Amino acid sequence: MSLDPFSDILRLTQAESLVTGGFRAGGEWAIRFPAPDKIKFFAVVEGACWVDIDGEAEPVRFDTGDVGLLSAKRSFVLASHPGIAPLDAMSVFSRGTAVLGDGNDFAHIGGHVLLDPTSGRLLADVLPPWIHVPVASPHATAFRWLLERLVEERASDQPGTQLASAQLGQLLFIEILRAHLKTTEAMPASWLRVLGDARLAPAVRLMHGDPARAWHLEELAKACAMSRTTFAFHFRTIAGVAPLTYLTEWRMRLAERALRDESKPVSVIAQSLGYTSESAFSNAFKRASGQSPRVYRTSQR
Repeated sequence: MSLDPFSDILRLTQAESLVTGGFRAGGEWAIRFPAPDKIKFFAVVEGACWVDIDGEAEPVRFDTGDVGLLSAKRSFVLASHPGIAPLDAMSVFSRGTAVLGDGNDFAHIGGHVLLDPTSGRLLADVLPPWIHVPVASPHATAFRWLLERLVEERASDQPGTQLASAQLGQLLFIEILRAHLKTTEAMPASWLRVLGDARLAPAVRLMHGDPARAWHLEELAKACAMSRTTFAFHFRTIAGVAPLTYLTEWRMRLAERALRDESKPVSVIAQSLGYTSESAFSNAFKRASGQSPRVYRTSQR
């Protein structure tokens, strides 16, 4: 059984975090960053600043230890105070500058998250445009340790520092998502919200642990200690789809990966996902993707 469906999905989407840089600042300063083409994360490791994201009503104050994740393609400004005319980040950093003003008041570190161009939509499409995890959150201890280690690694010349920084960046991204999952009541219905729902966790683990099995609603409900009706209603409310629809969608994501990355015959993939015939699998796959398995495989290679 898969005891960690969330890790399943992160592996499927090939989520990879990269710490790409940072800067220091002092005095009055402001810098505008262009709309990112990837999921972007950043943290304040010293001092404080104001974050003004295009499309948001008001600037947000970030204190030491605060972390943000921007998944929307929106430009944003970091500033010592609201209202300061910002410099363009690209022109600043193209000169190799990593210090604004005297550099004594503020330090920032940032990076981005790479996702598989196809399967990555599974994650990108359910993230909110903007996540702010303040230092006062229950995850503050983990964030503080990660940020301290990131700063130390980037400042050192120890062997393996590049890999260590990448692993710490990956942990930072996971911690941001974990913190977000704690706010499930404010999230729209999605598979991501399901993963944050403790009552439904046993059923989700069963489906991920053995996606080929012909699961019945009664079995899944029993695992969650709910009646069939209560389970079906609660799952649909949280996930936005029925339990067995969720299972089918997960099978289709696994099928896409197998068709793209493996050379197994379609009939073997169909059987591994619980379909008794290649035609039944092909029909299900075409309903989900709009393409037959063979056409999809050819288009991805």
